[in-house]
Amino acid sequence: MSTEAGTVVVIEDDPHIADLVDLYLRRDGFRVLLARDGEEGLALVKREDPWIVILDVGLPGQRDGFDVCREIRARSKLPVLFLTARDDEVDRVLGLELGADDYLGKPFSPRELVARVRAILRRTRDVAPPQEMVAIGDLEVDLRRREARQAGVVIGLTTREFDLLAFLANNIGLALSRQQLLDGVWGSDWYGDERTVDVHVAQLRKKLGSTLPLATVWGVGYRFG
Repeated sequence: MSTEAGTVVVIEDDPHIADLVDLYLRRDGFRVLLARDGEEGLALVKREDPWIVILDVGLPGQRDGFDVCREIRARSKLPVLFLTARDDEVDRVLGLELGADDYLGKPFSPRELVARVRAILRRTRDVAPPQEMVAIGDLEVDLRRREARQAGVVIGLTTREFDLLAFLANNIGLALSRQQLLDGVWGSDWYGDERTVDVHVAQLRKKLGSTLPLATVWGVGYRFG
């Protein structure tokens, strides 16, 4: 899956929950569109061609989340993640039988929500094969041999430092948030301080110096290349 995050339509009538989901998804690089009911949500889905829909079951109006999911599934295979306060097994089973890709109950962890969204997208979107070699100036990142070379000389990196460098090199030119880097290098189930990324970036800069084409994108994270 490309790390250039796409559009997410969130259909949720509780403004506090909608704002929380919006905040965490945007922080992870997604474009987020909010809808308060099923009609508005279906209109956004039709117009905006999102990558995934986050859908509350208990929506106001004539169409609840199950009805909206039926309409989405009748038109396409667009991934759907149900978000609901209901904890009834029958409801969960019904949602999955209607074609939902996952089901998350309230209250929920926003980070878990983002991790589940990314897991669904990894399963449902095309995965581009990684490159074997990335070269910029005197720096070579050999992904097959797991080596970083500076003017032909191998630079000693720890496993995590190389994993971070390789992830950046595979996403050359993209501004990546610290959370995206954590998910891509440490794994979406890793919990810790985002400053861990800054510490490892500082080590890469110390070892590779001006050869490292890594820019800080203020308010976002880092961009390689």
